[in-house]
Amino acid sequence: MAEVIAVCISEKKGERKKPVEAVVLRENHGIVGDAHAGDWHRQVSLLAKESIDKMRALGLDVTNGDFAENITTSGINLPSLPVGSRLQVGETLLEVTQIGKECHTRCAIYYQAGDCVMPKEGIFARVLKPGTIKPGDAVVQTDDQP
Repeated sequence: MAEVIAVCISEKKGERKKPVEAVVLRENHGIVGDAHAGDWHRQVSLLAKESIDKMRALGLDVTNGDFAENITTSGINLPSLPVGSRLQVGETLLEVTQIGKECHTRCAIYYQAGDCVMPKEGIFARVLKPGTIKPGDAVVQTDDQP
């Protein structure tokens, strides 16, 4: 079963996110209190623990939130999901809007490892159905309409 490993937020853009006990998602906004929330297509970011583990294998001391992801998952191949896919995550429903991203500046992770997983393996989504997400919640790909 795919699940949420961690939920993370930051007050400012460009900084690592800090794990919290739970996050509240608002429809067409994102995570309440997170710097990246707003009325745009990248309201919530997701990255798999398996991707973070790749960077650990390169010798980096990284953990959940260090790649500025809001939701760290396990057991689901996020970058293989097509844009438009829907994910039931806890009480919420998310729609995948983008796979990966272009990094305009090299982050500290890139300089430490010579690579970064977020541009290739991170995904972004918008919130279709609001609710709360916490570690341990299931992540299920669904065709349900909101």
